[in-house]
Amino acid sequence: MRNQPVSIPALALEWVAAQELYQFAQQLVQTPSPSSQEGAVARLIADQMKALKFPNVYINDMGSVIATLGNGNGPMLLYDAHMDTVDPGTPDRWLHPPYAGVIDNNILYGLGTTDMKGALASMIYGARQLLPYQNRINGTLVLAFVVQQEPCEGLAIRVLVEQDGFQPDYVLLGAPTNLQISRGQRGRVMFKISVEGKASHGSQPELGQNAIYAAARLVFSVQLLADDLPKDPFLGPGTIAVTGIGSRGLSLNAIPDLCKVFVDRRLTLGETVGSAQAQIESLIRREDIPATVEITTYSDPSYTGVVHTASEAHPAWVLDRGHPLVTTLSQVIQTVSGSVPGVGHWPFSTDGVYTMGQANIPTVGFGPGNPDLVHTCEEHIGLDDLKTAAHVYAGLAAAMLME
Repeated sequence: MRNQPVSIPALALEWVAAQELYQFAQQLVQTPSPSSQEGAVARLIADQMKALKFPNVYINDMGSVIATLGNGNGPMLLYDAHMDTVDPGTPDRWLHPPYAGVIDNNILYGLGTTDMKGALASMIYGARQLLPYQNRINGTLVLAFVVQQEPCEGLAIRVLVEQDGFQPDYVLLGAPTNLQISRGQRGRVMFKISVEGKASHGSQPELGQNAIYAAARLVFSVQLLADDLPKDPFLGPGTIAVTGIGSRGLSLNAIPDLCKVFVDRRLTLGETVGSAQAQIESLIRREDIPATVEITTYSDPSYTGVVHTASEAHPAWVLDRGHPLVTTLSQVIQTVSGSVPGVGHWPFSTDGVYTMGQANIPTVGFGPGNPDLVHTCEEHIGLDDLKTAAHVYAGLAAAMLME
């Protein structure tokens, strides 16, 4: 990997190609792709790359779209972006309809613009600039556009590594960073706490034990716990939040004998999944609540019908600021934009929980779009940022793989 200033004039995007980039990003937004229903957008992506003359494009059994460039004789650099989006919620709350792909005043509006169809389009059109120079790529550039990332980050990229056999030396994630650099994130665990009670008729509550009342004590204790979680000087504090409650009873005239409480736990550096679970179990014992704790499992089928399961427990991770992947990316951004990028971390979770957190593959993040707009009805992205990102994606691959 080079440590000298990066020169990439031969890979500059022409204006016509930039217009094509914007139009393709618009098409992606106009193609709905909720998690486990990404088939239409996967076909659009594969067809577009084939039309652009990418040499090796295919869809794996889980439904992710994969493309490769290079001779395979050097390092492997993998670009990761997910195709799926969350549900748009209430469409009339959006300034423009979530799937309209409206372009106004050099801004593209709609669901998935920042998370993360904008980055996906920029990766394709950045890599397109390498096509005339394929004989100079000493290694492999992998474009991996994955499925089901929103409900279970790390799952589809794990399949690429552990089942499909890709062994990247470096990974770049396209999750939005405002064109800055992200080198880490907190971990995430989803706990399901089952609080037990005893059923009785609603007219005789004294004969039962109300599981909801016991769960209410649990929820209050979880709220108090939030103030005492560990803090990390870079990633910040761990957090805990109750995000769902459901009860079971024979009817609304019956005392419920079961209440399930779902807890979203974010782990900062120094915390583990095991220690977070032990913390909740200790709270349950202290409050004498009849409950058990388990980590939830994701097992929804992909749009191809294939099922891969994963425990929803993901570690925190941070790549050292001085790692060559960070410094090389910073040099490329400076070459493209003329300014020194900031280096920080994401507030949310990404596929890095697998690539860096579990597989220990050096991973960094760079993407167009404001991360504060993710999962909001205000989602939009600047067209100029798409072009800048494409320059950077082309430049980083050139700096790391080209002779």
